[in-house]
Amino acid sequence: MKKIGIIGGGQLGKMMILDGKRLDTQFAVLDPTENCPAHSIADVHIVAGFDDVDAIIRMAQDVDVVTYEFEHISVEALRRLEKEGHKVYPSAETLSRIQNKLVQKNWLAKHNIPVPDFMGVEGIKDIEAAAAIYGYPLILKTCTGGYDGKGNAVIENSGEIETAYKALGAGSLPLMAERCIDFEKEVSILACRSENGEISVFPVAENVHKNSILDETTVPAVISDASAAEAMEVAKACLHAFDACGMMCIELFVTRDGHILVNELAPRPHNSGHYTIEGCYTSQYEQHVRAILGMPLGNAALIRPTAMKNIIGDRNGNACLTGLDKAYAFPNVKIHIYGKEQVKVGRKMGHITATGETLEEALAEVRGAHQVLGI
Repeated sequence: MKKIGIIGGGQLGKMMILDGKRLDTQFAVLDPTENCPAHSIADVHIVAGFDDVDAIIRMAQDVDVVTYEFEHISVEALRRLEKEGHKVYPSAETLSRIQNKLVQKNWLAKHNIPVPDFMGVEGIKDIEAAAAIYGYPLILKTCTGGYDGKGNAVIENSGEIETAYKALGAGSLPLMAERCIDFEKEVSILACRSENGEISVFPVAENVHKNSILDETTVPAVISDASAAEAMEVAKACLHAFDACGMMCIELFVTRDGHILVNELAPRPHNSGHYTIEGCYTSQYEQHVRAILGMPLGNAALIRPTAMKNIIGDRNGNACLTGLDKAYAFPNVKIHIYGKEQVKVGRKMGHITATGETLEEALAEVRGAHQVLGI
């Protein structure tokens, strides 16, 4: 029986365990929250901080391979595991090239993978210089730690530069500036590379965000065949450039002329790939487990059109689910509740998926169920 250690016990870890259990795999998770989403189904839960190197090493000693469900963890801890002979996928080297967004963008550009124009900035003068080159609006980002729109600021004119700079830490965190892309659509691709070098790429998914948080994903993306083919090639190029093992999400812009630019990468299963559980022959979670255990990868093809909608907190307090019976009146929906004890504004509490004969049918189902659910 194989054992996998996961750094992080959130919803991504939980869904990885749910699929991995069908393969008779055991799981240990490391997470500082006692009743984290994965707690109830993990074989072992080490309650420790993500920067607790000793705890990470303790977990690694009892598993066959270590993985992680988010990227804001210690690269040095992963390097120490590898030095002591433990398998870590994605590797510490892969994470080191992705964790810092400026390093990530430089690595992508070095491998001739298309990205928006960007530069590192250290202060207001540098931001002004970037604006002179890229124009307004200008995107300012922290190089580390950002997610779901956190760590990003849109600068509309020169009068907003100082405010944005202060909002992102006033230099306490490394910063970068990017040209704002007038894109047609935001899409993403889930791609996977196994320990044995086998590659599998999921269909292109179309994403809609609200308040910088993913709201809906529909698959297949309504884009041209040429754009979809270009996205597939970019995804494969990213796997090779970062020498990735396991799942990788590549978030992309489709430009007005149909070309593809890489926005960001995540070396793990991803929110925009939740649809794969019901929509594809093999989910992103099962694929990740297969990849890091050196098993043959599964069929990543779409079974039929699929839509996913996030359930996002709109208040703060104890989590209590209502409306489940009404939501299940929509026959094609599958509802996933993560089991977080506290609801917070902007926090992902669950998601709804539906498949249909058409995208419109699937989207109508998830939207209908979403309207009657409450947390």
